[in-house]
Amino acid sequence: MIMPNPVRLTEENAQYSGTGGVSEGNTHAGFIPAFMDTATGQVELSRFSNGRIAPCHLLDGLPESWITCRDLRGRVQNIKSTVISGFVRLEQFFTREEAARFISGYS
Repeated sequence: MIMPNPVRLTEENAQYSGTGGVSEGNTHAGFIPAFMDTATGQVELSRFSNGRIAPCHLLDGLPESWITCRDLRGRVQNIKSTVISGFVRLEQFFTREEAARFISGYS
């Protein structure tokens, strides 16, 4: 069973808790929460629904073409399976794992 994407984000945050794989562990090094569509390579910074850059991973500001399901209130419930969460630093996308490794070696 494929879990809804908000649940997946919560589980990823738990998995990387205490590391550079979460926003709290890497913002000091210039990482910005982002998403990448692995099918196209398109990267988008995480944004609030009004377009402002968000300090954490949020689904509501993603491109409409990435969204596959919304609830009755219009909140994103699912996105394309090819979209992953990660971070952008100096215009380069990092997966959560890559960000965690980078921060573990960061001085």
